[in-house]
Amino acid sequence: FSAQHSLHPGAKFHSCVPRTEKDCAQTLQASSPSYSLPVSFTVSVDYLNMQWLRRFLTPLGICKFLHRFSLHRPQLHRWLISGDGAQRWNDYDSPEEFNFASHVLDYWAQMEGEGKRGPGPALWWVNDQGDEIKWSFRELRDLSRRAANVFEQTCGLQHGDRLALILPRVPEWWLVTVGCIRTGVIFIPGTAQMKAKDILYRIQMSQAKAIVTTDSLVPEVESVASECPGLKTKIVVSDHNHEGWLNFRTLLRSASPDHTCVKSKMKDPMVIFFTSGTTGYPKMAKHNQGLAFRSSVPSCRKFLKLKTSDVIWCMSDPGWILATVGCLLEPWTAGATVFVHNLPQFDPKVIVETLFKYPITQCLAAPAVYRMVLQKNISNLRFPTLEHCATGGESLLPEEYEQWKQRTGLSIHEVYGQSETGITCAIFREMKVKRGSIGKAILPFDIQIIDEKGNILPPNTEGYIGIRIKPTRPLGLFVGYENSPEKTSEVECGDFYNSGDRATIDEDGYIWFLGRSDDVINASGYRIGPTEVENALVEHPAVSESAVVSSPDKDRGEVVKAFIVLNPEFLSHDQEQLIKELQEHVKSVTAPYKYPEGGVCFRIAQNHHRQNQKKGTSK
Repeated sequence: FSAQHSLHPGAKFHSCVPRTEKDCAQTLQASSPSYSLPVSFTVSVDYLNMQWLRRFLTPLGICKFLHRFSLHRPQLHRWLISGDGAQRWNDYDSPEEFNFASHVLDYWAQMEGEGKRGPGPALWWVNDQGDEIKWSFRELRDLSRRAANVFEQTCGLQHGDRLALILPRVPEWWLVTVGCIRTGVIFIPGTAQMKAKDILYRIQMSQAKAIVTTDSLVPEVESVASECPGLKTKIVVSDHNHEGWLNFRTLLRSASPDHTCVKSKMKDPMVIFFTSGTTGYPKMAKHNQGLAFRSSVPSCRKFLKLKTSDVIWCMSDPGWILATVGCLLEPWTAGATVFVHNLPQFDPKVIVETLFKYPITQCLAAPAVYRMVLQKNISNLRFPTLEHCATGGESLLPEEYEQWKQRTGLSIHEVYGQSETGITCAIFREMKVKRGSIGKAILPFDIQIIDEKGNILPPNTEGYIGIRIKPTRPLGLFVGYENSPEKTSEVECGDFYNSGDRATIDEDGYIWFLGRSDDVINASGYRIGPTEVENALVEHPAVSESAVVSSPDKDRGEVVKAFIVLNPEFLSHDQEQLIKELQEHVKSVTAPYKYPEGGVCFRIAQNHHRQNQKKGTSK
């Protein structure tokens, strides 16, 4: 065992039949009297991978015992998984086949049917107009099967095809996502704030065969559709019909609720996230089924510790990986309720009212949300059901942590992750909160602070956050940048993936985030590549050259600030009016969150290279 499977004295056994360690030891000894299980050595077992079990347990003479259990192959959340960190999960340990829809959602639908799950819905959606939708897991199962049939039968999409998913927080986002997983179609989330230029880039780069979007983005898609010959199917989520578009709601009503879920391999691609970088346009971070499977591992869910009775409100934009993880994979794996308030924009008053009105037990939001609530000076913030608060994307100030704790009675627990990694570090619920720390590594990640060559640095030494990828790549880490092997190679540093984020680690294993090593701007959790904004600015006739940097902001952490070299004919224009015009221009050609909110500074000299300008500018 020790040599072949990296198990050692102290490795912990987690039972899910349920059985205790004593029960298992007695079973092993009864099946093979000559075998003695040491008190200090217990075994981690994966009942779904029966062939693997038979291979190394056959010498113990318990094949009949295993065969008896294989007839009742337990579902995903019952898997036996080592949870103490003694053995890290990798591709060898994981099952060959896995599909989140069939192994997780269909299981909870079955539990509901048998009366073995509480009355809480799987999805609880509300908006400001008083509309409310509640779907049970059984309803979610049937509706997502209908969605799968829409994609396969009506749209002709097949396993491995790609679908661009650009929707706001509407219930159909969850149906499309799960429908894609059921069919093996790779979904590509994007924020509904995107403009035509953003959409064009994503469709062309991803080679998406289909797009699902909303009414407001139909004109944006139509304006670039002729430049996307591979885009065969356009689907709108609407109560109205559009010429040349399929109506998702209409098709869903007529589709069959009977569907056979694809048998996905663990290494099959599941989702692609676009992630901003310092240079060029966003890269495509491709994830396989391991991203969903990782949420199934109990030791990986310590930071939220969701239960079936929990109601979690994750306020992430549907275009980001946090929404996929925090609004779908994590809560539904635990059988919890996903709460969604379709806010057009964050309003602290509405957020507070929502936390009082609905039985929300966990809240996951950007620091800007907590900051806005605190700044409103609302007298009562003792929310009746709220038990846990988490944040990520940037750090709160120490005084903001303290204010929240004093006024709500709850600590804010930080999480950290990227589009490439999902959530990798966190202050777990049972951990001591060290204000300003992003916590400790979440299994299966082995996180170290490294230098440029991949050497591990000692505690309290500044370096890069590195995730070990050798000898085995951990589940949940992206496969690579699609169509960019050179970009993938750039972030592989020795035995580690180099996140590009600077940090230190203390003697207790707490990680302290210091910032990006590049020029990526983090505004309220939105990652903005300078090049994207610079390219938008130079499209304006007034702009000869542009350089974009981050500027500190008390509400959003960082905002975009632009330095502009004007063309001569615009030198006499009113600068205040021109600033407003340039800001509106950026909003019109790319996602509005990228506009230079931090202001625009004009430069007269026209012989400075953009990079030289950046190096000479001050935040």
